[in-house]
Amino acid sequence: MPIAKRFIDTNKWIKIHMSNKNLLHRSDPVIKILDTPEFKSLFTPELIHLSNIFKKYNFELRIAGGAVRDILMNINPKDLDFATNATPTEMKDIFTNEDIRMINGNGEKHGTITSRINNKQNFEITTLRVDVVTNGRHADVEFTTDWLLDASRRDLTINSMFLDLNGKVYDYFYGYEDLTKRNVIFVGDPAERICEDFLRILRYFRFYGRISDVGDNFDVRTIQAIKDNVSGLEIISGERIWHEWSMILEGKFCREITRKILECGCGKYMGIPKNPNYDEFDKVCLNAEKNNVKLRPISYATALLNNEDEVLDLTMRLKFTKYDRLLALSIVEYRENELDENSLKFYQKLILKSIYKVSDAKEYVCEFLRYKGAMDLLEKMKKFNTNFPVRGSELLPFVNDKRIMQHVINELKDVWVDNDCEISLTEMKDVIPSIVEKVKNERKYMDNSFKNNRKKKFRKY
Repeated sequence: MPIAKRFIDTNKWIKIHMSNKNLLHRSDPVIKILDTPEFKSLFTPELIHLSNIFKKYNFELRIAGGAVRDILMNINPKDLDFATNATPTEMKDIFTNEDIRMINGNGEKHGTITSRINNKQNFEITTLRVDVVTNGRHADVEFTTDWLLDASRRDLTINSMFLDLNGKVYDYFYGYEDLTKRNVIFVGDPAERICEDFLRILRYFRFYGRISDVGDNFDVRTIQAIKDNVSGLEIISGERIWHEWSMILEGKFCREITRKILECGCGKYMGIPKNPNYDEFDKVCLNAEKNNVKLRPISYATALLNNEDEVLDLTMRLKFTKYDRLLALSIVEYRENELDENSLKFYQKLILKSIYKVSDAKEYVCEFLRYKGAMDLLEKMKKFNTNFPVRGSELLPFVNDKRIMQHVINELKDVWVDNDCEISLTEMKDVIPSIVEKVKNERKYMDNSFKNNRKKKFRKY
């Protein structure tokens, strides 16, 4: 059954009319005035100029969302998003009158105008909006001048605050209290907010990892709403799911949060197998924590998978990059290998003879060693100089059959590693004749075996 029809039949993928009018909120939203170093650091000459322009035309301009949350946590925000009661048309007129350049016109249909001040700094400014109808991923919006309505359409209370350029913090839905208590709570009814955009399921978990100070203190009402509406993840693209999950895996409490995600039933819609390898996942997460290292997100995800087929299935759903896919396949292929004193040379040879870029192969092996918790081997591998001293052109006087050239080079790489990568080029040349002879004999044997097998096949018929 097509996805669209299935969701319509279960009454989950239909246009939902928004009903945020009766949300509990403060009548006076101004809760404090900031004068912190993080706030003061925002005021570049470009921002001051932008602020003066909006004052000149009697429109309000406030910082919105995540930047406000970060500043209240004494974190310098990476990005600033602005909200205003000016419409996109009014902003365009203002910037045209002030000879301010506007870029990236694609955002205008969503109410966003991007200005570039002094040819130095870009500012994304979005008109206050209210969601009229949603379909589980996208919303039809109308512009408004009501700051409360705009705040009510945002996902989490901690993301629904505004900060004006005089330092006033506007908090309609008690986000500051939730931030202080390290609580992650939806604005209003969590089930309703999730059905507006099912990606909010994973956004909830991502912000939990960023905000919470304990690994397992999830809001009970929110978790129930997620379980009741988890099937909505089916309509979310794999790229967006992986974007959220990878940030979860990069953050705090990635083991506890991922286990809660799977407990809620999300795995089925994320491409995770029915029977994840929890033992391996727990072991890898705890080893990384003990060794104070962070793995790549793909490494944590791979720990849940049992075999190469499951890697490829998850790749199909989440659209991994080639780099991540090959790393995941490498981990699954070699993770059962026991590591001992001979392992270093084994993996050095693997790097040198890889069909991929040597730098990538070395990073794959280093990540694998982090995954296994083999920190001593990892430090030695980091120092491994992959510059093999022999080039194919130097072997031409010894190898008259180009078909065996790569085989000879690989044999020489083994010799080089077995001698702790310290054997000189002159010494390497001394062993080339015997290696060439060995490779020729092996190739002759393989050729004869192939011919004999073909003869047997034809005799059958």
